[in-house]
Amino acid sequence: MKSFAHHYSSDISREQFELIRTDLEGIRKRTKPRKVDLYDIFCALLYTLKNGCVWRDLPSDFPKWETVYYYWLLWTKTPSPAGITPLDKVFKKIVSQHRLAQKRSVYTSFIILDAQSVKNTDPAESSGYDGGKKVSGIKRHLAVDINGLPMAVHVTTANVSERDGANALLALNKSQFDLVQRVMADGGYTGNNFAQSVQAMINAEVIIAKQSDLRHGQVTPQRWVIERSFSWLGKYRRLWRNCERKLNTSKMMISLAFLRILLKRF
Repeated sequence: MKSFAHHYSSDISREQFELIRTDLEGIRKRTKPRKVDLYDIFCALLYTLKNGCVWRDLPSDFPKWETVYYYWLLWTKTPSPAGITPLDKVFKKIVSQHRLAQKRSVYTSFIILDAQSVKNTDPAESSGYDGGKKVSGIKRHLAVDINGLPMAVHVTTANVSERDGANALLALNKSQFDLVQRVMADGGYTGNNFAQSVQAMINAEVIIAKQSDLRHGQVTPQRWVIERSFSWLGKYRRLWRNCERKLNTSKMMISLAFLRILLKRF
């Protein structure tokens, strides 16, 4: 197996990679010895994510870009029977390990919802217009726990409302929210219909933290936790704009970014 020598700020350590190596190795059945080290493949993915380069522009001290891209497709476009990609499965595993390390249960009882509209670049195919934010592109819907750990990610076109996107996120990750009792969101999620749908879907209460509360001296610290989680994504140039052709690819890039953030904490 060929190994490459590279030292980039986007790399994780081999010790950190060992936490996910077994999961990634088990995705493809091996009929012959693997010619590349999966550590190099994963670091190449992190390089293009952090530096915003296209696949063909990967430095020569990584495996060939065709090989890197092959594994990217393998890890992001081979859904399990439950509809979860291999990268999503690894991502959820690391989130669970962080919660256990904090002496919390794997499943949270409190989540915070929010959405972020992001402009498209030319290669992107899926697009919508968010009239409120004046953005033409996509919308990232995120659910985090009290410490900002991402519990679920969903990506839609920007014209999809926060409420509809949140409903889709909860429906697609329903098993993840079995123990959720309270859902916090901002004023964009106000409405009895949304509260009733959340109640019917996961049997949780919706708490609205409005911006107007700040004018009356009322501050809800938990509301800003998710803003910090969104700010973490700003460290990766490929996420400054949406340059992915498919919505699922955009979602996988977000999952990869959070995965690197969490692995670096070990």
